[in-house]
Amino acid sequence: MLRDLLAGTKRFSELRASLTGISPKTLTDRLRSLEEDMVVRVVHAEVPPRVEYTLTSRGRAVEPVIAALAA
Repeated sequence: MLRDLLAGTKRFSELRASLTGISPKTLTDRLRSLEEDMVVRVVHAEVPPRVEYTLTSRGRAVEPVIAALAA
């Protein structure tokens, strides 16, 4: 999930599609736990509601770790 957000802002549906095998509830729970300091959640007042997630500067700080894991 953090790996996907390193590429930029993503909608909930984009994150769900990239993480096969994860239930929407589990994804929501994990995103909410990251909202405290690593992820910013923006809700757009539209019908249907549009929710976007972006990494904070602290979230971007994990990029070297994720790159090392990928290698």
